[in-house]
Amino acid sequence: MPQSNRPSSPPSPRQIDRLLDIMKRLRDPQGGCPWDVEQTPATIAPFAIEEAYEVMDAIARDDREAIPDELGDLLLQVVFQAQMAQEAGHFDFETVAGLIADKLVRRHPHVFGDAALDDDSWEREKDAERQRKAEYGALAGVALPLPALMRAAKLSRRAARVGFDWDDPTGILDKVHEEIDELKAELGGDRDRIEDELGDVLFTVASLARKLDIDPEAALRRSNAKFTRRFEAMEAMLARRGQTMAEQDLPTMEALWQEAKTLPGMK
Repeated sequence: MPQSNRPSSPPSPRQIDRLLDIMKRLRDPQGGCPWDVEQTPATIAPFAIEEAYEVMDAIARDDREAIPDELGDLLLQVVFQAQMAQEAGHFDFETVAGLIADKLVRRHPHVFGDAALDDDSWEREKDAERQRKAEYGALAGVALPLPALMRAAKLSRRAARVGFDWDDPTGILDKVHEEIDELKAELGGDRDRIEDELGDVLFTVASLARKLDIDPEAALRRSNAKFTRRFEAMEAMLARRGQTMAEQDLPTMEALWQEAKTLPGMK
């Protein structure tokens, strides 16, 4: 077979290597992007939370085109943090990838070892890791920056694992009513007391969700979406009449709300 005289193209780099190189160039003080160069771990940390929620939204909408794009945005946050850490001499992306790989192997001895499948092995390994980090107590390691509703559910779950729990959901539901009564008693009084009692209501509702094996964040997102659909349907009905919500009194808006609930797709 005759040999081609055309020079062979160099192999394309793995996309993760390409991404790491791009991030390094963006952070170059001499020829990089001024915005990227001036960032610190603290200034970009909030973006990781935002990008994670955008991934969740794309998955919830089953948007097959948006999901890989949003996952890429989330991956960028890891790469960005790793690049800054490498510049400071702390760790690099390989360290991050290696640590999570090691952790997955440790937490799955039934896959990577000879242990039998055990539903509690994951939590036992997490407990052991917390002890190695000198994080003691049932509530140790529940991150403070988590969304409050999510953190409430995790705190409740941790407490339940050591027996601090109701026997069934009915007991928690009774506690919800008790907390609501305490909130009612504070209405019209001190604002701090009202906030405190409202927080107790929300925490107990999160505990109820945990007992029902429901993610409270997912349940609330579902209700948010339902409220949005119905409210926008109300606005659309008024728009067809040449009116706006701001022009309506409360009884009219309540009637519109009830009508919106009967429309297709409003359940």
